[in-house]
Amino acid sequence: MPVSDDQPHTRTRLPVGEQSVYQSTGRQPRPLRTLLTVLLVVALLVVAISIANRDKPDPGAAASADQVTAPPASATAPTGQLPVTTASNGIGVGYPHTGQGAQSAAANYAVALGSAEMLRAEGRRTVLATIADASSQAPLTARLDAAFSKEMLARLGLDDKGKAPKGTTFVSRTIPVGTKVTNSADTATVVEVWCTGLLGLAGASSVLPVTENWFTLTVTMRWTGADWKLTDFAQRTGPAPLPGDQQAATAEEITGAVQDFGGFRYAR
Repeated sequence: MPVSDDQPHTRTRLPVGEQSVYQSTGRQPRPLRTLLTVLLVVALLVVAISIANRDKPDPGAAASADQVTAPPASATAPTGQLPVTTASNGIGVGYPHTGQGAQSAAANYAVALGSAEMLRAEGRRTVLATIADASSQAPLTARLDAAFSKEMLARLGLDDKGKAPKGTTFVSRTIPVGTKVTNSADTATVVEVWCTGLLGLAGASSVLPVTENWFTLTVTMRWTGADWKLTDFAQRTGPAPLPGDQQAATAEEITGAVQDFGGFRYAR
């Protein structure tokens, strides 16, 4: 109803949006103002928490940084340590009693086990006498003698003494790609060596052209008190990448490369 001019009254100005049909009944709830107040408080809390945490390290960021800059414990990575400086029969010996020393030993023993010397009985005995534990030499020799039988040598195009035919060069070379410790103890260890290798006869009359292959060699060793020595080994195929689209070299080029390029001594 209209208000008389001679009747005292108080006029209240409300913000736009808060006026309602109940404005003449006195003080009423104001939901919009309450909502704005709540939002302001929440915003202030968020800002306060953000400022409080500004100088604290982010665990997630630290973990991500570690993943980028620090290699896994067992991954092959350069360490700056020099390889062994002593050798016996052309094979590195005298590795340190550490995980890195075991990996270096396994890589170099893989090279020796995959060398052309292993195709000759005398060469096998020399290699095993150099890298194998004394208690393991006899069983390993018997096992390898059986593996490199006359029939096997014939399939490789070699005579019964492991020699290549005149005018050909037998190629057997192992190149470690990486190493990984899979089981380690103070006196024994197992190291896997991922390898690529060359195997075959280079020559015009070759019955087995030189081919590339990929395999993983599992090397078991024990600490003798002065060096890591081989006690057992096993081989499985792969993992192999897709072959590249390259022109195969001629027999003469392969022979020249094998004769001209020496191998490496590997260190972790």
